[in-house]
Amino acid sequence: METDSPRSPEAAIGHRVEDLWEIAQPQLSPSEKLNSCFEDIPVASFPRAHPSQVIEIPSDASLADTVETLSKNKILSAPIRNVDAPEDASWIDKYIGIVEFAGIAMWLLHQTDASPNGTAGSAVGSPVANLAARLGSFTFRRTSSGRVETTTDSESDEAASVGGSFFETLTSSEFYKNTKVGDISGSFRWAPFLALQTSDTFLTMLLLLSKYRMKSLPVVDMGGDHIENIITQSSVVHMLAECAGLPWFESWGTKKLCDLGLPLMKPYKLVKVNEDQPVLKAFQLMREKGVGGLPVMDTSGTKAIGNISIRDVQYLLAAPKIYKQYRTIAAKDFLTAVRHHLQEQHEASPFLHDVITCKRDDAIKDIILKLDSVKIHRIYVVDDKGNAEGVITLRDIISKLVHEPRHYFGDFFDGVVPLPANSTV
Repeated sequence: METDSPRSPEAAIGHRVEDLWEIAQPQLSPSEKLNSCFEDIPVASFPRAHPSQVIEIPSDASLADTVETLSKNKILSAPIRNVDAPEDASWIDKYIGIVEFAGIAMWLLHQTDASPNGTAGSAVGSPVANLAARLGSFTFRRTSSGRVETTTDSESDEAASVGGSFFETLTSSEFYKNTKVGDISGSFRWAPFLALQTSDTFLTMLLLLSKYRMKSLPVVDMGGDHIENIITQSSVVHMLAECAGLPWFESWGTKKLCDLGLPLMKPYKLVKVNEDQPVLKAFQLMREKGVGGLPVMDTSGTKAIGNISIRDVQYLLAAPKIYKQYRTIAAKDFLTAVRHHLQEQHEASPFLHDVITCKRDDAIKDIILKLDSVKIHRIYVVDDKGNAEGVITLRDIISKLVHEPRHYFGDFFDGVVPLPANSTV
């Protein structure tokens, strides 16, 4: 096959898929062909992340330092390096988990477990204990699919209302400054250090990032002592965007969202928050529903005026001063304050864009290109009147690219991560 030279390392992967696509067994369906192609490409071939994205957090870093590092480098997560591990330790002993913005938000909110008697560093009257009292007490349960869910005794908007000075008090507290990320890395709220080996396949990687809900995957050499690469959902979607124009991609990418079963959820199941509700309500809902972001709806409850994602908790923790003038922080106040802050800092951010939307009859290729160009993780599906009726995430897109062969992972996940409800393992 004669083609022009690939325009990028990601496009080179696309050309490799194209070569494999052409020689795939003719009796295979298009879906089986894609599986076969990605099974023949090792993750060692995936383009290396920019050095600024391969960030490690030492286990003795404070929560405050961790939030600052993630925010400054514009990343959602990072591996935790055990500072007590020997210099010559293998990666298995060197890394003890993955810290994510989601984990930081959950951990701060879940201090309610200890707040009634002031244990675990949450003294009665402290900022975290006060937050605990406002958010109610939580209980944990494991669903039939193995997923951990939380329920709270206080679901009212009043429970989620805190004054604008609250977060400045919290982030200046000794508790927040002195709590070490390594001290709490054993909690279920932190992602496991689930690493790919360089010999693992693209199919394995794509399934872990979609069906198995991993947001990022470190890549290591067996017996090695450091991380070779970090592959994220965003980097995979960027790779797909770079494959535009290649026959294998066009045959899949020109399919309409509705023909691929997207969006996955029914309109009435869309998790959302009203513009007048407290911003903490948004983070509560993300935690309780297991979603990474949600739309802020206008007073009619039908049109999205903004988006809040779990990573935006950084603006509550890293820039608390911007809310001081608010008696309570409603979702619309949060959007306004953060946008003003970013403009003052001359900082480019997807937060400054209007809500990105699409229609059910749009091609998945167009959605990929739009998400990649704006560098966002979700797009909202609207009807002809602009009413929100669904959401499509990076994970949803990847999940439509490949499928899991029966017994593909064997016993690999035993005790590692909860299996999806529809797992064939």
